[in-house]
Amino acid sequence: MKSGFLRNTSIVGGMTLLSRITGLLRDMVYARLFGAGPLMDAFLVAFKIPNFLRRLTGEGAFSQAFVPVVSEYRLKNTHAEVDELVSGVMGTLGWGLFLLTAFGVLFAPLMVWLFAPGFEVEGGRHDLAVQMLRFTFPYIFFISLTALGSGVLNSYGKFGVAAFNPIILNVVMIAFAAGVAPHTAHPGLALAVGVLVAGILQLIAQFRGLKRLGLLSWPRLRWHHEGVKRVGRLMLPGIFGSSVGQIAQLLDTWIASFLITGSITWMYYAVRLAEFPMGVFSIALGTVILPGLTAHHAEDAPQRFNATLDWALRLTCVVSLPASIGLLMLAGPLIATINGYGQFNAHDVEMTSYALIANALGLMGMSLVKVLAPGFFARQDTRLPVRIGIIALSTAMGFNVLVVIPASLVGFPLPHALLALASGIGAYVNAWMLYRALRRSGVYQPSPEWRRLGWQLLAANALLLVFLWWATGAWSQWMHWRAIERVWHLAACVVGGGLVYALCLWLLGVRYRQLRAV
Repeated sequence: MKSGFLRNTSIVGGMTLLSRITGLLRDMVYARLFGAGPLMDAFLVAFKIPNFLRRLTGEGAFSQAFVPVVSEYRLKNTHAEVDELVSGVMGTLGWGLFLLTAFGVLFAPLMVWLFAPGFEVEGGRHDLAVQMLRFTFPYIFFISLTALGSGVLNSYGKFGVAAFNPIILNVVMIAFAAGVAPHTAHPGLALAVGVLVAGILQLIAQFRGLKRLGLLSWPRLRWHHEGVKRVGRLMLPGIFGSSVGQIAQLLDTWIASFLITGSITWMYYAVRLAEFPMGVFSIALGTVILPGLTAHHAEDAPQRFNATLDWALRLTCVVSLPASIGLLMLAGPLIATINGYGQFNAHDVEMTSYALIANALGLMGMSLVKVLAPGFFARQDTRLPVRIGIIALSTAMGFNVLVVIPASLVGFPLPHALLALASGIGAYVNAWMLYRALRRSGVYQPSPEWRRLGWQLLAANALLLVFLWWATGAWSQWMHWRAIERVWHLAACVVGGGLVYALCLWLLGVRYRQLRAV
């Protein structure tokens, strides 16, 4: 039987691809105009704080608790009861977000000190970050309510509107960075205001889709509603379990704030590029399969649950493994082509490239977590991922304490790259333990197709690695080329590598129909 999962993944992936492209354009504007100095370090911290909390109250723990509950309500309850649940969750979440936003704005200096204590050493970065945070922090209110609306739309199979939201953010931030910031006395504040405006527009964009479903009711505070309480019970443990990666990145920022100026910016651009393939595919796939897995669990269809999860894991390996190799082998050319202009000099390109290499090594682990985690959330099990997340985070932080901090103290030139490597190690531990838990519980059993697919992927990716090593040449020459030369060479490497990989898989017997059936 053919499924709509691949079609919906293509829709979400396509919209996410467009959002990642506009995101790269945004980063190119930032790099060219502001480089990797104190202003960008301060802005990235001011943006990362509400962005981190968004992953807890928005797409992270909240969505993974809310989507299974609203999907179950849709299957077993009336439309009026679904509407009552949505309005109750929106009102209850809204009040909590309002209080959180007020706290963040009033105690912005404390928030910056908690998330980037190293800024206190350089008072300029601390003060800049505080001023920006008072404008960026309210973003959490609007984007979390946006995530609620997106969760409802996703539960009804309407993935396009939710996937379009990041494009709004990127376009607005580009407009403020290029059109407003250069013409003001305080360009950093202009960047921060752009974040706030984008959040408001993202929330408004959900209204039409919710109205068409008949679920755009006035928010109501309903603490004692059975569905609201279920969402709360599932969300609280999931706040940690679903956000281990974000917590690890913030801890990296905490340590990086003590490193030389520019470290936070170098790490940011590397993470953004590493998240490109993960966002286009793995996150999109995880988003699409969650409602389906929830339905299979509610209908007591374990075989269909297993088949869906197995299909998603096979597809993840087919796409994410070559993406990891591509980022690893093209790290220098990618950074030189996308960011290496204007205020972003050759030293910045080199330091960011090393961070990207470290992120590329951990990409596969992070991608697998995005697909394995829905196997728990669909069954409304958020406790076990919490325990696994704690172990994974502890592993990453242990690496930081035992390796990264001592290396920085003795003058190792790339401590920021070691920070990125630590996050990757934690991701692999997380993915392995999630996989093992699913196997031991009998929820998931790998299909026989894995035996043949394993060696096919090994051969194709090995050939891809050799091709990219030959095609890229010496990284040092890329900064001496004009922009158009960099673009053409990079495009040739990417397209050529894709053709080599696809042709090799085809010659080894992999066919499209094997990947779209579930």
